[in-house]
Amino acid sequence: MTHDHLWQTKLAARIHDPAEKALVLLRDPAGHEGGTSRALTRLLGFDQLPEHIDPDNDEALSATLFRKGLPRGIYRHVQRADWWAAAADRPQWPMQQVSVHTKTGEQKVVAVAPWAQVRWTQKPVLIHPLTGAQFDLGRLGETDINDLKERSFAHFSGLLKALGAEGDAPQDWRKTLLAYWRFGPDLAETQDNGKLGALWPLLPADTRVPDHSIWDHLDLTSAFAGAFTADPQGEAALLALSIGPVQGFIAAARSTSDLWAGSHLLSRLAWEAMRPVCEALGPDAILFPRLRGIPQVDLWLRDQMGLPPKLFEGCEWMQGGTDANPLFSAALPNRFVAVVPASRAQAIAEEVTQAVRQWLTRQGEEVVRRLLEVAGFDPSATPTPFEQMRAQLAGFPEVHWAAVPFSLIRTRNEDKQTDLDVGGLLSAMAPFFGVAPGQFCGFLDTPAWKVLAQNIEWADGTTFFAPNPGVLYPAVYDLAERVLAAAKAARTFEQQAQQGWRDSLSGEVEWLTTDRAQLALPPGQRTDTLWTRVADRKPAWAKEGEHLGALAAIKRLWPTLFAGEASQAIDREVGRFVVSTHTMALAHQLDQWLERGGHTAPGTAEKLKDAEPVALPRRLTRRHAKNPALDDAKHLPGLLEAAPSDEDKKLSDAEKLLKKTLGTALNQDEAKLETYYAMLMMDGDRMGAILSGDGKTSITYRQSFHPQVQAGFDQHAARQQRIQQYGAQKRPVSPNRHLAISGALNDFSQTVVRHVVEEEHLGRVIYAGGDDVLAMLPVADLLPCMQQLRHAYSGTLPEDESKDWGDLRKDRDKLHCKGGFAWLRGRLMRMMGEHATASTGALIAHHQAPLAAVLRELRAAEKRAKSEGGRDAFSITVIKRSGGALYLTAQWGEPLALLGDLIEFLRDEGTSRRAVYHSLEWLRDLPDPYHAPEMHESLLSYQLARQSRGHASKGAPHIAKRLTKLAAQRGDNGRVWLANFLSVAEFLARETRGKPKSTTQLEKQAA
Repeated sequence: MTHDHLWQTKLAARIHDPAEKALVLLRDPAGHEGGTSRALTRLLGFDQLPEHIDPDNDEALSATLFRKGLPRGIYRHVQRADWWAAAADRPQWPMQQVSVHTKTGEQKVVAVAPWAQVRWTQKPVLIHPLTGAQFDLGRLGETDINDLKERSFAHFSGLLKALGAEGDAPQDWRKTLLAYWRFGPDLAETQDNGKLGALWPLLPADTRVPDHSIWDHLDLTSAFAGAFTADPQGEAALLALSIGPVQGFIAAARSTSDLWAGSHLLSRLAWEAMRPVCEALGPDAILFPRLRGIPQVDLWLRDQMGLPPKLFEGCEWMQGGTDANPLFSAALPNRFVAVVPASRAQAIAEEVTQAVRQWLTRQGEEVVRRLLEVAGFDPSATPTPFEQMRAQLAGFPEVHWAAVPFSLIRTRNEDKQTDLDVGGLLSAMAPFFGVAPGQFCGFLDTPAWKVLAQNIEWADGTTFFAPNPGVLYPAVYDLAERVLAAAKAARTFEQQAQQGWRDSLSGEVEWLTTDRAQLALPPGQRTDTLWTRVADRKPAWAKEGEHLGALAAIKRLWPTLFAGEASQAIDREVGRFVVSTHTMALAHQLDQWLERGGHTAPGTAEKLKDAEPVALPRRLTRRHAKNPALDDAKHLPGLLEAAPSDEDKKLSDAEKLLKKTLGTALNQDEAKLETYYAMLMMDGDRMGAILSGDGKTSITYRQSFHPQVQAGFDQHAARQQRIQQYGAQKRPVSPNRHLAISGALNDFSQTVVRHVVEEEHLGRVIYAGGDDVLAMLPVADLLPCMQQLRHAYSGTLPEDESKDWGDLRKDRDKLHCKGGFAWLRGRLMRMMGEHATASTGALIAHHQAPLAAVLRELRAAEKRAKSEGGRDAFSITVIKRSGGALYLTAQWGEPLALLGDLIEFLRDEGTSRRAVYHSLEWLRDLPDPYHAPEMHESLLSYQLARQSRGHASKGAPHIAKRLTKLAAQRGDNGRVWLANFLSVAEFLARETRGKPKSTTQLEKQAA
């Protein structure tokens, strides 16, 4: 195999079906393969390569094969890859005998029945692969076929032109493949005239099963074709690989910057592990996660693979000059699944291990060099910390892998890739499923396989497509995951000798030093160490008293290292900023102050000149970008930042100035300053089970069919019980499922999370990668933000469900979610679907609370949401400055809605501030609501009504009824839960938490 032959084959596989297949199928007289695909084959020069098929000299090959225009060796791999990819991603079909008129007379052939042939433009429907929800696009029948083909060809030929290909100049096959993979699904508006831009990335591969896109199919076909070509025997394997450890690496943090650094560095390590596979086989070889559009991958395409920079000019990561740039998002998980040549699986895994460890070692050496320079040491004459760094990084990260070859499945009919022998696969599966050799297990023991495995022809002539090895992807994947789990369990540990005092952050390794004798010094006696010098000269790298080991040092300096790397990548300075906890606490009050004119109190303007500006939430700066008082708003929190907390007089004066200035917005002498802020930590539930195809987020074979096909299938299956059973069987895991999940998580974390937190609320995303989110918010924004994130994760905003998509699409700048899909700024994105759930831990703390303790409590809150809440839940912790804490854990839905309603009730002008206090007093003497719900409801209704008047008083009985019902559901813990619920609501209802009632209408107008 030559180097070019691999990329030629993969490129041929990528264009074997046209992108617009769903729009021209059953409409184009030339057939879907005779349009854009054939034109691109000629444009790329495939018909000029050696071994081109000539039908005059090879009668065994039909004219259909000739129309492909491919050399024999390439076509053989592409055809097989196409068969396998289609079988892996699509259900098998009941076939029927039909009559075909030929020159020699009428013949009976097996073909897809008429009821299963879909003219998709007449009824364009997309199906969510995790829920079965149908997304009806209306009607596309008016779209002109020739216009579609011309736009598609112009798009791909334009990419070729951008690569510099002219006339008969030789192709750079790898660059072309990479450009088509990355930008094929991105149809520029200038080429599209606004007609297909939103739909282009989601066009289905099969109109009968519109639950996966044409790009998913082309990716998988290219992956299989590349593996077949790169293996001497034409065999492929599934490689599952993970790096770690994960939780401990991220959790060791003393600041939000440490948290971001741990998450982002792990994501970067994941990319460095994937890079050798991408360079050897192309990024489409990795099935999970989806790499298309990931900023770090784009950088690699541009800077290492040589794609022209102008192709990336429209990418968001090329625009931002702050750490809001998507390059700063932790976008990749710590594991991947790839299709690789079977004979090279072990070598690839070892190359990955070596590459990721060498990359981290290089970062470690750079960290030591920078630390020494800042501390005033000569790096070339100070070997000790370099030796420590290398020793502590030895064997890190841990890399575990497993490879399962598809050759365990033998095909007795090599030409058709059918008549499967699964004996080898069963033997390999037996030890991992705890069954006797040869006994059916896993996917091979499901009703679906029992139907597909038998060559059955019923009385009415019905049969199925004969299965090929691609159908058994679920069994191969399941085996790979089990072998990987066994490899992790059997890992060996290499013990390292550590001397003296340990690292301040992890407590596991010795800290980096220039003199090993210093390791014996206890904390109080370290006066002139590497770290005391760094703390004195570069406080951002080390706090006073901190002494860090190798990994902790890399994490601490990673923000600096990566900011420099990002600045070089986009050719502009990228500034890292963190919104301080105090600034976040004041965000809503600053927003109101700016909205009402931004007038400063007498004497404030002079003081502001001496205050350093601070970073403000993005929504605030964008909303008031033209307000001349915005500069003052950036300096106001700086008054407090500049006042030392141990000098009461200066702090008191600064607070007084700030109170007077913010009070001008409310026509008050002084405003009461908000001193609390909030953090939330969100995590998807059962993600491992979802990837493995758990029942709750799996749909049946029948649900994946186009509605027209469902109707025909039902009529047909009514006469055949086995077909009926097949249709009702849950679809097993597939490459399409993995690509759909990864794509949804990418869009959620990279696009939706930042929009919700930073554009619809006054928050700040600390990190967002996949299903993990950490954000900081003003207290007033906490509840609506966490609720909207939960809805967006599933793609189901209640206020959008009754609306028509046509109307929602007109609102480009607001997030809309319906039926498992999201719409934002002209993009239609698939989310995780209504059956996928997420849990959130939230914490409200005083801005001066130690951040290490805050983060510890936040992680505990998230764990409570999953354990006590039973997942799909939230847990709120309030840490009071005066001492003590409040805890509230509940499921999403009614509890959160009631919490919001109760807060509004308590904030009503007619409600006494002592309403909750009095309710809690008599609550202590009552039995649990579970045992006396009527008593609770009656007394609670009386007490709330007694402490309110007017409109609020009328709503008290309804609030009491809902509170009692929820508390009664908690069993014997109901009284404690109710007390916490009331206390949390009272805390959140205080005026400084949000917008004063008297200004509500003004705020609505301003928004």
